[in-house]
Formats: sequence, C-alpha cells, structure tokens
Amino acid sequence: MTRTEPRVSIVVPAYNEGDAITPFLERVTKTVTIPFELLVVVDTPEDTTIPVVAEAAKSDPRIRSVINTHGRGPAQAIRYGFDVASAPTVVVTMADGSDDPRQIDPLTELVERGVVVAAGSRYMAGGQQIGGPRLKRFLSRLAGRSLHTFASIGTRDATNSFKAYNAEFVRAVTIQSRDGFEIGLELTAKARRARKPVAELPTIWLDRTEGASNFQLQKWIPKYLRWYFFAFGPPLPIDEIKQAAQAGSKGNK
Repeated sequence: MTRTEPRVSIVVPAYNEGDAITPFLERVTKTVTIPFELLVVVDTPEDTTIPVVAEAAKSDPRIRSVINTHGRGPAQAIRYGFDVASAPTVVVTMADGSDDPRQIDPLTELVERGVVVAAGSRYMAGGQQIGGPRLKRFLSRLAGRSLHTFASIGTRDATNSFKAYNAEFVRAVTIQSRDGFEIGLELTAKARRARKPVAELPTIWLDRTEGASNFQLQKWIPKYLRWYFFAFGPPLPIDEIKQAAQAGSKGNK
C-alpha cells in the first residue's frame, strides 16, 4: 500500500488491549475512506496491544503504535498522540469499539470546513447511547444538555471523547488535563471561551463487548467539573486561554 499524506490522524489511547483491538483496527481500515494515519498510543513497551498492532501494520502501514512519554493514563496518551500527529485534523476515538469509525470521515470534513471541534453526539436527534453505567450516562447527558442550553457550547455532548479537532487550535490552547478522559470537555470548553466554532453529528455509542473499561467515575468527576464551569466564562483571545484555565484551577484548590 502506497502511503499518502494523511488528512486525519486518528489517536487511540490503549491499555493492554491485546487481541481485543483487532476488530477495531479492521473497522477503521474498512470504513475510513480519506487518507489517515492511525496512532495507537500505549504507556509502556510491554503493553499487550503492541504486537497486535505491529502485525496489522505489516499489511497496512497507516497503522502504528507509539509509546507515550508524558506519563501513564489516557489523558497523557491523548496528549502524546497530538504531539506526534502529522495531519492538520486529529480524531480521538477509543480502542474498545464503542465509537462508530464510519463517522471519522464526516467529522474530519467538518474541521476542514472551519470548525475547531467536531463532536460525535449521543444526545442530539439521531444519536444514542447503548449500555454503560446508568449514573455515568445520566451525568454525561445532564452536563451536555446544560452546557448546550446555558453556555451555548455548540454540542449537546461535550463530554464525549469521540471528537475531531483542528490540531493547530489544540496546540495553541494546549491540553492541560492530566487524568482521565476529560480532554474532550476541556477542548470544547476552550473553543467556547475563544468563541471558535463547534459542531456536532449524531453518533450511536455502544458499550464495549470485550475487556473492562478503565473509566473511574468517582475519581474523575472533580476534573470534569473544572472544565464544565470554565465553559461559562467570558470570551478570551486564544493566547490567554491557557493562563485563564491555570488561574481557575488554582482558585478551585
């Protein structure tokens, strides 16, 4: 297969997925039609995901694993994925098959048309969430609907990790999250404060059928709340977003 310059870098945090990642890799390669690179980001050289990805890469050079050097955890893996991504658009999606890779194309196209965040939305017309812990579903929907209604954040599903981003925008505002999966909310909140366009497409999220989720609701709720309240602030120039977020974080300690 001849490698072309990717239009989208697909960043996938993974932790000891082993063979369970194979169906995900197959779905991406079969359904994404635009030029892409798929970066499976792991924390250590011993991760069981690496040999499975290496085997897939033998027949498809668009796929590769990279070892995160920022520290353990999904937020650090996603940060590292942005650092090594080569495309102007970055899509973050999960290795567990819960997201629909058929939407990577249209989400990328939205970013190419000018939005800085394009969200896969479970909570708009045509979207759906199937499975997952009931409390997590309730809190996620509540956060998404309230941010859409009262902060005009541009999507009804700000907490969903399945999003496409303008990589230049992300590097300008930086990623300050260090734990969990709150990066999706952080970057959407920052886009709102910068008054940059955010768009959404309906998506159907399916709870993983293999392996165990690494989501830790009780531990990560305070981190989500930080970015939830940040979204309600006044407009800011892009070069002031990081400093404002840091000041808000210090004020909440």
